[in-house]
Amino acid sequence: MKSVTSDMERNRPVDSQGVCTPPEVWGGAEYTCNRVGDRYFDQMNFSGHAHRLSDYEQFVELGIRTLRMGLLWERHELDPSWRWSDERLGWMQQTGIRPIASLLHHGSGPRHTSLLDPEFPRKLAAYAGSVAQRYPWIDAYTPVNEPNTTARFSGMYGVWYPHHHSLQSYLRALLHQLKGTVLSMQAVRRIHPEAQLVQTDDLGNISGTEELRPVWETLNLRQWLPFDLLYGRVDRHHPMFGYMRSAGISEADILWFADHPCPPDVIGINYYATSDRFLDHRLEFYPEDRRSSEGPFVDVESVRVRRDGIIGVDTLLLQAWERYERPVAVTEVHLGGPVDEQIRWVADAWRGVLRAREQGVNCVAMTIWALLGSFFWNGLVTSENGHYEPGVFDLRGGHPVRTELARVVEQIARGEEPAHRALARAGWWRQDHRICFPCIEENEEVAA
Repeated sequence: MKSVTSDMERNRPVDSQGVCTPPEVWGGAEYTCNRVGDRYFDQMNFSGHAHRLSDYEQFVELGIRTLRMGLLWERHELDPSWRWSDERLGWMQQTGIRPIASLLHHGSGPRHTSLLDPEFPRKLAAYAGSVAQRYPWIDAYTPVNEPNTTARFSGMYGVWYPHHHSLQSYLRALLHQLKGTVLSMQAVRRIHPEAQLVQTDDLGNISGTEELRPVWETLNLRQWLPFDLLYGRVDRHHPMFGYMRSAGISEADILWFADHPCPPDVIGINYYATSDRFLDHRLEFYPEDRRSSEGPFVDVESVRVRRDGIIGVDTLLLQAWERYERPVAVTEVHLGGPVDEQIRWVADAWRGVLRAREQGVNCVAMTIWALLGSFFWNGLVTSENGHYEPGVFDLRGGHPVRTELARVVEQIARGEEPAHRALARAGWWRQDHRICFPCIEENEEVAA
């Protein structure tokens, strides 16, 4: 493996004078359009973002010049006139705002397909090609946001459409999304050969009791599987090859990716306070709703049980950088809760980005996510339960109003150290009261 230092020196962004440039601040509204049964839950409609062009002006006023933008396949099928996207992308092009086009965001596609449809990849690629033909100047795409998370929720946990509960369905959904990503980028690059793939997924560290070591070590490998497949690294000797074959996935479907590599230009890490997980075989210490769908054990947030807490975004950035030696970015930073805690989380993430860069990681950006907040995520967006989490803007008055977090985002976008009274104390994820279950010390081995 090449040294991190040499890659850092060669790949870290520099300006025309050769001076290392600071990481950018990207942004994005919540674009989830998931399906439950026959119903689609469209966050852009819930927030009103679908109907306000003025939102983009407010985003730009924060100092954000790159936006992860939902050009969702499901929405286009309902209105194929392109009027909505023409208006917004026309404004962005004139204003000099760079979109990263996201075509599927926790979605399963229009009603004529699903994640388990063998034709899903080809159908998605056809839509991607039509987007690129309409907007040939767009130079960055995320054809499928968080394919691993979406596949788990839809194919193994049964939460989202098509509501399956099997390892095989999960893997088929994952492979279909990734094949769709490869074919989509092929279609896009026939029009814009230099278009970048910004591939995102929810990543975290998985640990657990010693009795479950084989399980959580496998799951730690599995979280990198989408990227390994896109890089064409999964051959018969890959540690996940046997895992997929034992679930009924054919060699041809697995090895297709080795024959059609499509390495991401940017590895996008979505990291939350609950992304790090802890698996515990001692079921009696936890409520019933913490039991895993993947076996007779509990799957709980590490932050709620581990004395050493979460590993932090800097550790994940370093892991991704050393594994793939490609630019990385934090593509979602969000925390539900009081605005002071949101400020602490954003500041924590920003400092993590800077620490990672000090270690030689080419981290190009951090994304302020859910700028307008999000709806119903405390119930995994399966019903309209009335729950709303504000973001940089608060919609509870019926229109976007800046919160205190906006001022901190502006500071970071200017390259300044975040400064706010809330930063005088640590976030809840660093305080002892966060422990809700039997406390696990670092490196503790739990006896049966």
